[in-house]
Amino acid sequence: MTLNDAFMLRALELAQQAADDGEVPVGAVVVDGGRIIGEGRNAQIGSMDPTAHAEINALRVAAATLANYRMPGATLYVTLEPCSMCCGALVHARIETLVFAAREPRAGAVVSARNLLDESAFNHRVAWVEAVEHAPASATMLRSFFRERR
Repeated sequence: MTLNDAFMLRALELAQQAADDGEVPVGAVVVDGGRIIGEGRNAQIGSMDPTAHAEINALRVAAATLANYRMPGATLYVTLEPCSMCCGALVHARIETLVFAAREPRAGAVVSARNLLDESAFNHRVAWVEAVEHAPASATMLRSFFRERR
């Protein structure tokens, strides 16, 4: 197992924790210098906060860890393709690389519904990579979560 796999597996564990709490199962970790500096999972329902996406929560912890809202050189691993809000946060945080597992066909703003991280108007570019080897685990978790709620 590579270090990248370990980070995505941790994000998948956080997604499962979110599901266990009745939240949409999405987990995220921010990594800098080979160590996790922030972790987050979806918490919109429990916190009654529409911005409490896994990515935002992980960025908040990472910013507190670094005592800086900018994280140049950091990588964010997330189990689901980010939405437009989260893509904006990645740009503002100066995240270097995004690694995501499953695509989000309706609201994914990286490659599915939009291509926000490829916009030339932004003052910072976030490189992105699909972790296709982890997409099935993330997609299965999401499908199971929504199937149980129908």
